Amino acid sequence: MSNFNYTLSIFVLLATTLIVSADFNNEFDITWGDGRGKIANGDLLTLSLDKTSGSGFESRNEYLFGQIDMQLKLVPGNSAGTVTAYYLSSKGSNWDEIDFEFLGNLSGDPYILHTNVFSQGKGNREQQFYLWFDPTADFHTYSILWNPKHIIFSVDGTPIREFKNAESLGVPFPKDQPMRIHSSLWNADDWATRGGLVKTDWSNAPFTASYRNFKANACVVASGKSSCAGSTSSGGNQAWLSEELDNTKQERLRWAQKNYMIYNYCSDSKRFPQGFPPECKIA
Repeated sequence: MSNFNYTLSIFVLLATTLIVSADFNNEFDITWGDGRGKIANGDLLTLSLDKTSGSGFESRNEYLFGQIDMQLKLVPGNSAGTVTAYYLSSKGSNWDEIDFEFLGNLSGDPYILHTNVFSQGKGNREQQFYLWFDPTADFHTYSILWNPKHIIFSVDGTPIREFKNAESLGVPFPKDQPMRIHSSLWNADDWATRGGLVKTDWSNAPFTASYRNFKANACVVASGKSSCAGSTSSGGNQAWLSEELDNTKQERLRWAQKNYMIYNYCSDSKRFPQGFPPECKIA
């Protein structure tokens, strides 16, 4: 049996997942920003950016596989130069990371949703999208499904990207390092909007992004032990541990990529004149 199949079998048979739909006060810490990050009544978190500083938060829990959902409402109006990052990340020089980054733009121009996957410190796996709605007018759900087989990025339940486990092709896959959830709102006007040509207009500050309805159906790691390992309990919603894209979701994925993808590293022949990365063969 392959290492991948063995890992998957162990998790499917022994998993007892922890479902968290929780009070932000219990699940997250504001980690920087000198008061610019705030939690209101436990169910709404806001991050703000002004000319002095941005702000950010991280989860108290570390996760090794999970279905992570968060609703975000992005900076409205002229958000050029700002970046709202929402991602999973481990620590160390060979870190793993799963990224949503929302690149602000001038009023009336669409946000760019930037996605990336790092494994053992190597990223450069960018795909970028426009959204089919105004992400500043209301809250929308941004989800990461991470199991031993693949990583799926979804928006309001519609998959927009699938990063498959390509260890058989020699491509490392995030499967060994627990990751925390992080988010930050920061100034990146040296690159974020039109390659840095459009700068942040500080007369519009403070800029604010809002978060609510966090939900994690996930394996929580504490003191080196996973909540999904070593238990024979049949409790918990374990379907996500082996979830694949059914026909309907595959159709939605094709729809999103055909109509809203604006950059795919696996199609950038100028960037990879010697041939595309191995995982592009199964993308």
